[in-house]
Amino acid sequence: MLDATERAMGNVPFRVTDPECIPAQRYYDEEFYKLECEKLWPHVWQMACRLEQIPNVGDWVEYTNVGKSVIVVRTKDGVKAFHNACRHRGVQLTSGNHGNCKVRGFICPFHGWRWNMDGQNTFVYGRHLFSEKLLDEAALALRTCRVELWGGCAFINFDDNAPSFRECIGPVADRLDAHAVGKLRAEWWYATVLPANWKIAMEAFMEGYHVMKTHPQLHAAIGTLYNSRYGVDTGEVGQPASRNMSVRDNVEAQLKHFELVSEGMAGMVHAKEVEIARQLLDVDLPEDPMQAVPTWYGIVQDQITKRLGAKGEPVPDLNAVAVSDPVEAVEFLFPHYFLLPIFSSMSSYRIRPLGPESCLFEIWSLTLFPEGHEPPPPMEPVVLPYDSQDFPPIPRQDYSNIPLQQKGLHAEGFEFMRLSKDREGLISNYQRIIDGYLAGVAPEKLAKANNLLGGNFDGQIADLGL
Repeated sequence: MLDATERAMGNVPFRVTDPECIPAQRYYDEEFYKLECEKLWPHVWQMACRLEQIPNVGDWVEYTNVGKSVIVVRTKDGVKAFHNACRHRGVQLTSGNHGNCKVRGFICPFHGWRWNMDGQNTFVYGRHLFSEKLLDEAALALRTCRVELWGGCAFINFDDNAPSFRECIGPVADRLDAHAVGKLRAEWWYATVLPANWKIAMEAFMEGYHVMKTHPQLHAAIGTLYNSRYGVDTGEVGQPASRNMSVRDNVEAQLKHFELVSEGMAGMVHAKEVEIARQLLDVDLPEDPMQAVPTWYGIVQDQITKRLGAKGEPVPDLNAVAVSDPVEAVEFLFPHYFLLPIFSSMSSYRIRPLGPESCLFEIWSLTLFPEGHEPPPPMEPVVLPYDSQDFPPIPRQDYSNIPLQQKGLHAEGFEFMRLSKDREGLISNYQRIIDGYLAGVAPEKLAKANNLLGGNFDGQIADLGL
C-alpha cells in the first residue's frame, strides 16, 4: 500500500520515475513551470543580495523572482527583509535596484504613505479619512520576509515554517566557511538573459563531463586529468598520459590550466594566484611526475596562503582546509546558487526563471582584500547579450550550448535526457528534490535530501529518502 508521500509524488506531472532519465517536458511545459512557481519557489532559500551591497545603515537592495519582490535592508539592528508592497493599496514601494532609506524611509509613490527602515509606518496622508481599525500600528507595519545571512550574502525565504538555511544546505556550509567564503568580495558582476529554462542553465554546471568538447582549451592543457575522470587515463583523445611526461612538462601544463581558468572565469582562479604559481616553476620536486604534481600543488597553496596573507588578505591555510574541509570545484546550493572554489577566490552563479523557456543568469568574480581596502562593490550587473564576446571565455562557451539544448528538447521523439549514473547524478538528485517540493513532501525530509547535494558535483545518483 502506498504511503502519503508516494501518493503525492505520483501526482507530480512529468515526474522523474527513473533517476537516470529526466523527462523533457519539465524544461518547457507551461503547467509544470506554474507548479514550480506555486510549490517550489515560495518554500526555498534564495540568494537575494551580496552583503557588501548594503554596508551602511539604511542601505537596501530589491530582490525579485517569479513575480515577487522583497526589500533587503540593513538596519541598526541588523539585516531585515520586507515584502515590497504599500499596506494601503499594494503599490510597490521601490522600483529600483538599490538605495538608502535612512533619512526619507520608504515612500509610496501613489499616496505618499511612509515607512522607516524597520518597517514601521511613520506617515499616513489624511489619516482622519480612515477608520481607526485600518490604522493599527502592527497592521500597518511592512510585512517581514525571513532572511538569514551566510557566505557574504542575504538569503530570503517566503515560508515562515521552512527549516533554517543551514538545516537545508547542510554540512557544505561549514566546509565553505572554512574556506573564508563569508569574507569574499565582488570584483565584477555580469548578467544575461538566456533563452532556456532555468534548470537547463543550471545543469550545464553540475558536471565537468562537458569540458572535453565545450572547453577544448582546458582539455588541451591537462587532458589526462579530465580523461582519468571521464574517459580513460591512457591517452584518450590524443592526450599522452601524465606519467609519460617530464616533471617540468606536467607542472607547466598545470600552470597553463590555471591561466586558462583565470582568463575564462577570473574568480575561480584569480590572476594574483596565477602569478604566485608562475613564480614556483623551478622548485625542487620528486622525480616521479605522479608525485611531483600534487607536491607542486601543495607548494602553490602554501605560497598563496602566505604571500596573500602577508598583504593582509584573510586567506585560510589552504593546505589545511583542503584536508579538514574539502570542497568540490563547483558547489551547488539548492535551488539556484553556485560557488566555484579552487584556491582563495571563487566565482558564483545565480539563476532565476523568467518563464518556462527563459532565465536570468548572473556571474560574480569574488576575491579577498585586506581589511579596510575593499573596493566599492558593483551595485548592478553589466548586462550583456548571451552571445556577447565581452563575456569571459568559459561562460561564453557554455552559453553557446544552452540555447541549442533548449531547442533540441522540443525535437520529435526526444522523451528524456539520459544521465550518467556516475557523473551526472547531481542533475538527477536536485530534479527529484524539486519533485518533492511539488508533491508537498514534509520540509524536514526535503532538507535532509538537500544536504546530499553538497559535494555532489560530478557525483553519483543518490538515494534521497523521498
